[in-house]
Amino acid sequence: MIRDRGRIKWTSMMLPEHVKMLREWVQEDEYEQEKVLDEQQLEQMNETILGAMEFNYQVAITHYRQHKYEIVVGRICYWDALVNKLHIMDRFESLHRIALSDVVDVCKVEE
Repeated sequence: MIRDRGRIKWTSMMLPEHVKMLREWVQEDEYEQEKVLDEQQLEQMNETILGAMEFNYQVAITHYRQHKYEIVVGRICYWDALVNKLHIMDRFESLHRIALSDVVDVCKVEE
């Protein structure tokens, strides 16, 4: 009977640096590529953001953070023009600061 131990039998012959590099490589495979937006999408997002700030309604903002896409649902409190970031307060009263360059999609949330 053949007793195959899978990855265990190979790690003893590998240097720790190689094991580390293989783990990083597997982690990098899970990274998502950042989308490139065209001018029409940017204009539509701009209108939604301005409307959300003026009428104080909730929006769902999809942004690119640490090689993954995340969604934040909340109200836009403030736009900091100096650092070009949106300040968003979610329903748990937590403040999120998101750079406008990382924003991929903005849509209105029905309450």
